[in-house]
Amino acid sequence: MTETSGVSHYDLIVIGGGPAGEKGAAQAAYFGKRVLLIEELEQLGGAAANTGTLPSKTLRETSLTLSGLRARSLYGVDLSLRREATVADLLYREQTVVGAERVRADHNVKRHGITLVRGRASFVAPNHVRMTAADGDVTSAQGDIILIATGSSPRRPPAFPFDHPSIYDSDTILSLRAIPERMAVVGGGVIGCEYACTFAALGCDVTLIDGGTRLLGFLDVELSAALRAGMEQLGIRMVAPARVQSCRPIDASRVTLDVGNGVTVDADAVLVAAGRTSNTASLGVAEAGIITDESGRIDVDQNYRTCVPHIYAAGDVIGFPALASTSMEQARLAMVHAFDLKYKTEFAPILPYGIYTIPELSMAGETEETLQKAGIPYVVGRAEYNANARGLIIGDRAGFVKLLYRADDMKLVGTHIIGEMATEILHIGLTAMLCNATADLFIRMCFNYP
Repeated sequence: MTETSGVSHYDLIVIGGGPAGEKGAAQAAYFGKRVLLIEELEQLGGAAANTGTLPSKTLRETSLTLSGLRARSLYGVDLSLRREATVADLLYREQTVVGAERVRADHNVKRHGITLVRGRASFVAPNHVRMTAADGDVTSAQGDIILIATGSSPRRPPAFPFDHPSIYDSDTILSLRAIPERMAVVGGGVIGCEYACTFAALGCDVTLIDGGTRLLGFLDVELSAALRAGMEQLGIRMVAPARVQSCRPIDASRVTLDVGNGVTVDADAVLVAAGRTSNTASLGVAEAGIITDESGRIDVDQNYRTCVPHIYAAGDVIGFPALASTSMEQARLAMVHAFDLKYKTEFAPILPYGIYTIPELSMAGETEETLQKAGIPYVVGRAEYNANARGLIIGDRAGFVKLLYRADDMKLVGTHIIGEMATEILHIGLTAMLCNATADLFIRMCFNYP
């Protein structure tokens, strides 16, 4: 290991080149700040581009198209995938999408004049960061402001022998060589549910093991129940509430999971989706005076500033909601505050949640439970996809839209959709809520037909 002499100085040092890091760096550079972006991996984009958001959503669309799932419901035509098709066959489109996103991120960094250094970053002092390249070369830099955007990694519970070739986490699942006949998904969070649906659409016999009493407890209870019904109709077997007591390899390609009460689940592939851990272990945050919790998360205030006034953090590293969209906004707002840019000073008070299961669903705002807990009288409006001409055309018989209005003034306070294009249609309701619209808006609007 050799250390290059001299310490460069920057207005801003950003650690991590995912959605939060890229957008935070670009925000500051746009306003003329001298910015250094440090990324350990060969490619920019973080989990969103390389292992999570884009790859999993692209695989989902591929599975829906190539499995003929949509065609079967519309036309009674079975275009089911051949069992001998491999995951590599399915990832051709994923590689195209991810490659384009990497090029876009690289271009964005270059056009903003951001200095990019490949290497592992660690704090030497609150304003001083050391960078260790893959070849062992060490350089240092100082920054007036520092943004931590190192993201997160899948948590690997000790009960699972991850060195076994049939056990995967959400970062490694796309390295599957072939589509397994039987898959067990451990964890009924967003990632677990999305992958369970994707592989069920590809013809796998999927068992979902979850410790909760209902899927995705943050959802409106009616949407949660509809999602479970949709997943069971897809052929997914639900084992819940249950927790894996042990994981026993049978041979090189089979595993048995003991979930208690004499119940076992046999699988050819196991996806462990048991939450994520913030990437701070090697960052040396203690040298900067920052404290993390047991999952490595960094606590921040409403401006995404840590307990050290000139150090900010955004994205997965600070925990929930850990979405690419919110991570970008957090980083932008953090930099506006850090440099007093007189630009975008307010985070959107209502955020959209898009879940790419089959069926897909999306929500924004209040649920019936949160309104009941707050003691707010409300009115529920529902519209079924199968009562709409467009819904009939696309063959979605189970989808529905659910709108929640405050009873006293009929202001829209919650939008919930399950069914085709839910994650896109939701933005109509989200925009209405941000404009404090009432039911009168939808009475006056003219929508396209069908």
